[in-house]
Amino acid sequence: MADKLLLGGAIAEESLAPCYFFFGEDTFLANQFVNKLKDVLIDPENQDFCVERLNLKEHSWSDILDTARTVPFLFSSRRLIVVDLSGKKEENLTALEKTLLKEYLSSPSLQSILFVIFMGSVRRSSPIVKFFASFPSSIVHVEEVKPLRGMALLSWIDKRFHELGKRASPETKKRIVEIVGNDLGRLYSEIEKIDTFVIDKEVVEVDDVNEVSGWFKTYAEWEMTDSLESADYEQCLRVMDNLFSEGTRPEYILGVIVRFFRNILIAKLWLMEKEKDKKEIFKELKPQIKEKFGSFYTTKFRQFFDMIEGVSQKDLTVLLNELEKVDLTYKTSALSLQTLLEGFLLEYCRLRGRPKGTLLSKR
Repeated sequence: MADKLLLGGAIAEESLAPCYFFFGEDTFLANQFVNKLKDVLIDPENQDFCVERLNLKEHSWSDILDTARTVPFLFSSRRLIVVDLSGKKEENLTALEKTLLKEYLSSPSLQSILFVIFMGSVRRSSPIVKFFASFPSSIVHVEEVKPLRGMALLSWIDKRFHELGKRASPETKKRIVEIVGNDLGRLYSEIEKIDTFVIDKEVVEVDDVNEVSGWFKTYAEWEMTDSLESADYEQCLRVMDNLFSEGTRPEYILGVIVRFFRNILIAKLWLMEKEKDKKEIFKELKPQIKEKFGSFYTTKFRQFFDMIEGVSQKDLTVLLNELEKVDLTYKTSALSLQTLLEGFLLEYCRLRGRPKGTLLSKR
């Protein structure tokens, strides 16, 4: 079964495919699979030279395939090439790109493994998914990476603690999800922090989680999310400035904002596909706000869906693309993340305050 590949199946070098195509909203497991292969196949001293991460904003498919054909550095036995995709434009391949990929996959390099990772809400009927799925599974392994939820998510957390030589009660695992959400990258990092904090303990308790991850993060995220929902630019700046001033990791602050917009995307998708009704969506995305809270619940419920309906799918795509640019610029330049996010939040709040039909993408 395909899901065994990403959920912990053994890696057998002789059965590796020359190309892997992963698509979905949470690509952490796909990237983790690449990292496992890197550790198994490539000497640590050569990894910087034999593992390359490319994207279509800076490289063409022709460039990528030429790289795949290149002999690995110092004649290493393998070269791993990761191609990151996202956005509607990258769901389609031109006739020339299809021809180039078919030519390469008809006679792939024996020393290179190509990983195409498409992050986003991508359907199996998408042109790029159908294209890669048209090849035999021995040539292209295609796998959808859905966000883990419910028991599957708790089992993954349990497995991660077990890898660290620890156990956690069901209440402890649920508390971690309540604080962090179901983003596997953030969960992985948070569990590592908890492990460091309780290094001498075998069993992790709820109090341990609260002390390491708890009330500060819950309150800080609540404040930031509340400011974003109301599109209050000044309040967004105040909350963000407080977080930076108190030494909060920039990646955490960016993660809060990214998760806010991904939740909008997920809610829109569920509403469009009628997978869940509004109450189910609110319970999934706002588990801390209970119906028993009465008028507070009613107010927050109404505000949440007013916001969902107030951001068009087109504008949401633009906002998520802008966040990707913020992340990339932060990682590749000397600009501070706080400065970059201030500009992004200004545009978002302007968007929310504009008359209907005036799009951020037209600026």
